[in-house]
Amino acid sequence: MVARMRTAVVTGAGGGLGRAIAIELATRGFAVWATDIDAEAAAGTATKLGEAAHASALDVRDEGACRALAATVVADTGTLDLWVNNAGVLATGLAWEQSEEVRGSMLSINAAGTMNGTVAALEPMVTAGRGHVINVISLAGIVAAPGEVAYAASKHAAMAFTLGTLFDLRRAGHRGIDVSALCPDGIWTPMIEDKLDDPDAAGSFSGHLLTPAEVAREVGKLTDRPRPIAIVPRWRGPLLRIFDLFPRLGVRLLPAVMWDARRRQRHYKKLIQSGRWPQSRD
Repeated sequence: MVARMRTAVVTGAGGGLGRAIAIELATRGFAVWATDIDAEAAAGTATKLGEAAHASALDVRDEGACRALAATVVADTGTLDLWVNNAGVLATGLAWEQSEEVRGSMLSINAAGTMNGTVAALEPMVTAGRGHVINVISLAGIVAAPGEVAYAASKHAAMAFTLGTLFDLRRAGHRGIDVSALCPDGIWTPMIEDKLDDPDAAGSFSGHLLTPAEVAREVGKLTDRPRPIAIVPRWRGPLLRIFDLFPRLGVRLLPAVMWDARRRQRHYKKLIQSGRWPQSRD
């Protein structure tokens, strides 16, 4: 008998990190359903993945649409093995100057969208007794990020939901289903490509700027060995947690930290504009 291909749904797969994740999963033998609010972008990704790939328009803010997609995947292939919640948006700025609409967009996509995708995927996974949900969170999900406060708040909510759902699955006796939070440092995607001169976005450049391919490989590793939390690079997590654990110290260190973040932001700008990065990294 021919072995069944594993199936995977990737949200926000029309470009950037989502497209890189879809490509990585396809190389690992998954039949990928590339989804995006932009149907044409999703289709463009699917064409790169081979005959087993599918493309669908999906607005992650619509729980019913997420559930319908999960049902379609199961009806078509018989199973849903992996769901990657990657869709997200970022708006920078001082917290009190952002409009309700801007804050609401990040909360509805980054937080509620992650929740919608997770519960949609878990419906058939619980029935089957197996499956894996990977939620792309960000380091902003474990530290309050100056200049990206509402974004960080939405990612904190996604992190709490991810870990809490895993706890509930184990509490209910579901051992064959995993839920993972992937927390990468800043990634060179369209989300930050227009923010090289934005001081409020400096935090995204403050550490180890990653490429989509690097983060996609971490998603691939999680499919082989699921973990509740994967931080990329690993050393950044404990360092950033200091600011949440000791907020008084964080406030005192903030001027120096942001100065260094701006310095690194300008450094990456020079590398990128000179063509020395990221080509040399992939």
